Amino acid sequence: MSRRRLARRLALSPVSLALFAALALAGCASTREPEAPPAPAPIPSLPPAYQPAEIVGRYGLAAYHKPEDQARTEAAAAGQCRQPYVISMGPTGGVIMHLADQATPEELRLKGGPGGKTYIGPAGEPGGIQDREIISFDGRVMITRWIDPEVQGRYGTSVYVRCGAEGTKPRPRATAKPKPKRT
Repeated sequence: MSRRRLARRLALSPVSLALFAALALAGCASTREPEAPPAPAPIPSLPPAYQPAEIVGRYGLAAYHKPEDQARTEAAAAGQCRQPYVISMGPTGGVIMHLADQATPEELRLKGGPGGKTYIGPAGEPGGIQDREIISFDGRVMITRWIDPEVQGRYGTSVYVRCGAEGTKPRPRATAKPKPKRT
């Protein structure tokens, strides 16, 4: 086959070119942008197990890293009532406490989470990275754990033991009875 004949066979007519261009454009027009993944469903707002007024007060504060140290740490926290950690009400219904690594306390929220959990932290979803979870609270002793594993590793599990009213004497320690004098 001659070069000329081959060139004619491969040459496209103007109609063929127009048809090819229309098909190419149609293919581009039907291509859609990939859709963004759907936003995660918001966690429903649940009421916290404790109200801010319940945790407001003066506390002795200590922390532990090993669960077997909890009882000893509660006793140590009770001894800190001479220099109590004060949790007060915030102006908009939260509580004034410190966040990790912050020198100045700020207003934090009590937030209810799934499974009946309660968190203390900035406004937002419960269980956020700056939150701490209230593990237990019986009105006198509150135990909290930081959500951020790195912060939890540094600060440990916090034990807050409620102090008596300001100006009251601390409970006396149990002491052994004095031995009678020999005569």
